Amino acid sequence: MTDAVPLLKLESISKIFGGLTALTDVSFEVAGGEVCGVIGPNGAGKTTLFNVIAGSMPPSSGHVIFAGADVSTIPMHKRTRKGIVRTFQLAHTFESMTVEDNVLVGAEDHAGLGLIEAVTHLGSFSTHASDARRRAAAAMDIVGIRDIAGMVASQLTFGQQRLVATARALAARPKLLLLDEPAAGLSSGDIEFLCDAVVRAKADGTTVLVVEHNMDVIMRLCDHIVVMHLGQKIGDGTPQSVRESEQVLEAYLGT
Repeated sequence: MTDAVPLLKLESISKIFGGLTALTDVSFEVAGGEVCGVIGPNGAGKTTLFNVIAGSMPPSSGHVIFAGADVSTIPMHKRTRKGIVRTFQLAHTFESMTVEDNVLVGAEDHAGLGLIEAVTHLGSFSTHASDARRRAAAAMDIVGIRDIAGMVASQLTFGQQRLVATARALAARPKLLLLDEPAAGLSSGDIEFLCDAVVRAKADGTTVLVVEHNMDVIMRLCDHIVVMHLGQKIGDGTPQSVRESEQVLEAYLGT
């Protein structure tokens, strides 16, 4: 069940790099509690759109509305604190650390500590640390990697590293999780783990926005799909309506 009020609303987003227009007047909404997919061929503007939503680059025009507030000019780290958390195409695990410690990086909230507590580990530090471990454990359960919590990241397969990165993002307790090509390079078995993780994250209350080329994954997971082509939105609807759109089929699906 999705919320009536959108968690994320994009209003006429455009992005221009010098003489190159990467995004043109893109508008859509993501309801709280849904999994929304963003698809399109290479060069469609999907990564640029993600960067604008996450805050790693500002829009040239338009507005990013999150939980009812305009966050268009807020930097990425402040958006993370508001609940927008993203993963990247590369896992970026800390190879010398265990899986659990990698996930703890996402779970730890030093913003809630005073300087003395953070440095000396006194005061409320132990409470924060215990809360972080609980969040990390819950995130590993959602992703299904609790059984490898003690493994060193350098020993993991590529697919396991991607799952660790997803768990680390979930441990930050996102309201909106941005998944950037999460199935890229994964085996069929790892894709099953990934899909199960997204389903469990949604059941746990996380809204998910996912950029993905694997159409089987998109059609399986998403309640709602946005289709991009040459920097513009050309489709926006249910998986069935997108599958049946002649414009989408011609531009992307190739059937």
